[in-house]
Amino acid sequence: MIYWRVIKMKLYNTLNKKIEEFIPNKGKDVKMYTCGPTVYHYAHIGNLRTYISEDILEKSLVFLGYNVKRVMNITDVGHMVGDGDNGEDKMLVAAKREHKSSMEIAKYYTDCFKDDCKKLNIKWPEIVSPATDNIDEYIKIISKLLDDGFAYISDGNVYFDTTKYSDYYKLSGRNADDLMVAVREDIKEDTSKKNPFDFGLWFTNSKFNNQEMQWDSPWGRGYPGWHIECSGISLKYLGENLDIHCGAEDAIFPHHTNEIAQSECYLGHKWCNYWVHMGFLNDKNGKMSKSNGEFLTVSLLEEKGYNPLSYRYLCLNSYYHNTLTFSDKILTGAESAYKKLKKKILSLKKEGQLNKTIYNEYIDKFKNTLEDNLNTSMSITLLYDLLKDKNINDFTKRELVKKFDEVLSLDLLKNNKKTVDKDTLQYINREISKRNIYKKNKEYDKADAIRKELEEKGIIIKDTREGTTFEIID
Repeated sequence: MIYWRVIKMKLYNTLNKKIEEFIPNKGKDVKMYTCGPTVYHYAHIGNLRTYISEDILEKSLVFLGYNVKRVMNITDVGHMVGDGDNGEDKMLVAAKREHKSSMEIAKYYTDCFKDDCKKLNIKWPEIVSPATDNIDEYIKIISKLLDDGFAYISDGNVYFDTTKYSDYYKLSGRNADDLMVAVREDIKEDTSKKNPFDFGLWFTNSKFNNQEMQWDSPWGRGYPGWHIECSGISLKYLGENLDIHCGAEDAIFPHHTNEIAQSECYLGHKWCNYWVHMGFLNDKNGKMSKSNGEFLTVSLLEEKGYNPLSYRYLCLNSYYHNTLTFSDKILTGAESAYKKLKKKILSLKKEGQLNKTIYNEYIDKFKNTLEDNLNTSMSITLLYDLLKDKNINDFTKRELVKKFDEVLSLDLLKNNKKTVDKDTLQYINREISKRNIYKKNKEYDKADAIRKELEEKGIIIKDTREGTTFEIID
């Protein structure tokens, strides 16, 4: 007998403000675009919550039988300090702050972001493209928008005319009058625009003559705006019909709103059917952000003694589109629960035979939790139910845990600890002592270099409340 089931995936679609059945444009082939980081600083754990949720979405789709092609950009030029396309490019600000070139900044923080993803078991997307690799694509799109009357040139810069796109406010549910009342005081009006909410497609050096990264264009030497980059990269790698576009909740306006406007005016038809947005991570001060000063990174969590996967476990226990509250106390509780869960799973015996009937029943239940708008909290509950079920042998439980972990990605069956010989132990302790001295003297670059060197050898440093420990990764 052939075992099969009908996929009934449902997602909350910001475009229509409701949970809808997910139906791709072409059968089981899914084209998915996720907004990547602006690599001017470390990603904080609020940023990374979005990427964890997107990772869960991609892995869930694959688990349910879809073929997913996912693309992510790396914003290494063009993202302004202000949401209103004002101020300096964030990359330029970082270059001044750290006395490096913009490209050095981009490479360093891209590598840091990739390391964070690895620690959180976030799959690196199939295609990752830096904004600076796609200048010709932006110029092609902007040229057509100008030719078709959707854009205009003013003071040497090219702007999109938002009054020419009738559905401009559909995604955000806002309107021009509300936005004028609520406009932030720190955003200065760009007098080159015809309308307050027009946005930059291309900036020339007539406006930013200190910009390090510039390219020749029909409108002068300059660089692209932030919003055109995602449209250009998505269209280049995924074509004219996109199934799912993801991002953080704060990208709905203006970023995703602007993406839709420029893409659909360029194409002449609807571009993306499902817009999936991830909720904020709030601490005691409100939404976690880099502008608030000190912010939590994965490395800081490790220095506090936490396993990064405890944070992933915490995120899995909440709906992706709901606001998640964070504190050390909450994370400590999540880590305790995660450790107990792993201990219980690792105690399961490996002998026995697979009960195929029970296995298929639990796989069905697990798929149901994923299809229910990515109800990962229920997925975790199901995992606990499985472990408590006395009618299932340990071997079947282990096989189900292994299968569930293809989506959960919590290393549930991985025992990281490994014994070391006397010489290796002496070497590790010597390096840890040197690192502690560097940290005490605030020579953080040298301390970090030791940590990375040990990581490359499979030795993971853990700064706990009781002192520095380590684990050897198989």
